[in-house]
Amino acid sequence: MSRKVVLITGTSSGIGLAAAISAAEAGWRTIATLRDPARADALRKAAETAGVELDIRQLDVTDASSVTAAIEGVVADYGRLDAVVNNAGAGHVGTIENETVEDVRRVMEVNFFGVVQVSKAALPHLRAVGGRLITVTSVGGVVGQPFNEAYCAAKFAVEGFMESLAPVAAKLGVAVSVVEPGAVASEFVSNLGIDPAALIAAAGPYAAPLQAYATRTQTMFADSAQTPAQAAEAVLEALTAEQPAFRIQTSEWARAFTGTKLADLDGSKALGLTGAYLD
Repeated sequence: MSRKVVLITGTSSGIGLAAAISAAEAGWRTIATLRDPARADALRKAAETAGVELDIRQLDVTDASSVTAAIEGVVADYGRLDAVVNNAGAGHVGTIENETVEDVRRVMEVNFFGVVQVSKAALPHLRAVGGRLITVTSVGGVVGQPFNEAYCAAKFAVEGFMESLAPVAAKLGVAVSVVEPGAVASEFVSNLGIDPAALIAAAGPYAAPLQAYATRTQTMFADSAQTPAQAAEAVLEALTAEQPAFRIQTSEWARAFTGTKLADLDGSKALGLTGAYLD
């Protein structure tokens, strides 16, 4: 019962799965949660291969009762909750003229309000042990990217929320960090559930820049995407460092990319960089 306990959301694949395995290997009692338990096969297989034990539970970040039940259940079973990793999220490609405001609301619900809901439920327990609240955001939470308006808006919101919360939480003993991946070779892109050709065909006047963006993105993922395990190293750093940084990028590329914005006081460099994606 003395082992530290971490709850991780969105562990069916990608960074969440890799982070769950890494945390368990590092000695954490790891509660690996996912919205649909029927999708836990890859997670179970990875745990078996690594020779680690995971406690796999259902948690839907958009369902308040699911969030409460999961977190209260962990505390009831283990007597503590030392860390939470907000990893669950969903990508989205589109531009506002071609989609509805409801489309944007749905993206915000999963990627922003889901994080808020889990964090709120976890904070009393993290406060009790001087724990850690870690959220996987994206380089898209620092630099807005074409045809990712809703997704980047949600990630910007998460970064602003956590950056504002961090000094308050620190006064009460809770360390807050955000982890910013770039391209990661996982099921994240395939889980978008879109047909790029159909999306471009339906884009009207946006078709040419959307085609340019899609080509650039496909090339980037093919050439320089990290593995989920590599990206998860930053999550483990946030879990285990004596004094974790607030903002942790997962690669040199991510550091350079976000650095463009963070050192760009008037915004011209960031817009020049992303505008070139459309040429």
